[in-house]
Amino acid sequence: MSETAHNETESRAADTPAPVPTAAPESAEDPAGRQAPEAWEAEKAELQDRLLRTQAEFQNFRRRVEKERLELAEYASMEAVRALLPIVDDFERALRSDPGTSDYAKGIELIHQRLVAVLQKLGLEPIHSEGQRFDPNLHHAVEMVETSEAPDQTVLAEFQRGYNFKGRLLRPAMVKVAVEPK
Repeated sequence: MSETAHNETESRAADTPAPVPTAAPESAEDPAGRQAPEAWEAEKAELQDRLLRTQAEFQNFRRRVEKERLELAEYASMEAVRALLPIVDDFERALRSDPGTSDYAKGIELIHQRLVAVLQKLGLEPIHSEGQRFDPNLHHAVEMVETSEAPDQTVLAEFQRGYNFKGRLLRPAMVKVAVEPK
């Protein structure tokens, strides 16, 4: 391109006025890229609505979970009672029979065995104490006897059996404990 042609192109560009920016249509942003206050209000309202809906959903969720938990506890109790009903039936039959017969005592023993078996199925575990070292976490000392016939702090007798339920202490055993004579 020649020097004169180049100069002509520059002079034509200088003669044409630069485009004048026209006013942009009303938008949510100003020229600096910030949102207009109306957009802030709309966004704030939307966020508040979402917050309220989320809080309501959470409250409904908590109520539903609490209701399900209560129903589960009720159902678990119902299953335990259902497992014990045949034993109640056995006791009712025993009460209708003659207590003076030898079969009566044998029947009561069978009912006891059946009851213990059902309770063990549900998670009941007896604590065997007699002859064991006294443990205040498992035993409740009702009587302390000075004796040299048994080691110190040994359980001599069990007045009432203790039980664990699924590994947790349900009831401590009431025991008689040996202590060294003074």
